[in-house]
Amino acid sequence: MTPRSNNSEAQSYYRKIVIRYSPDIVDQPVIYHLVKQYDLVFNILKARILPRREGIIVLELGGTKENFDKGIRFLKETGLRVEPLSKSVCQNIEKCVHCGACTSFCSTGALFFERPAMKVFFDPEKCNGCELCVTACSVRAMEVTLL
Repeated sequence: MTPRSNNSEAQSYYRKIVIRYSPDIVDQPVIYHLVKQYDLVFNILKARILPRREGIIVLELGGTKENFDKGIRFLKETGLRVEPLSKSVCQNIEKCVHCGACTSFCSTGALFFERPAMKVFFDPEKCNGCELCVTACSVRAMEVTLL
């Protein structure tokens, strides 16, 4: 997704959503239609889509509020289940011992070491919600919260 700037794009509407595919729809190019027909931009945060099986895709979707609403309506009319991303991963800094175990599981770079302080920092904007860091953290400093 392109960075949000201070021009007209800054007035765009961005939301993280979860799309659940049924086996009979999984081969449809629905994301293509969101881009071409509704002028929406997307950033895939997580996806598991297999032929002839149920699938799930988590993405950040943006555009004008009007186009966003039309795109969501299109997805639902196509037979997809669409819901807002209802949970988020966060770092409990009071519990964190800065061991770095979580950083090796974070494929998006949301968790990283700052050197020379050797402290673990968390950037929630980069997090895709996979929760691998939650299971990797022995002191349970990485937590899942409901939005």
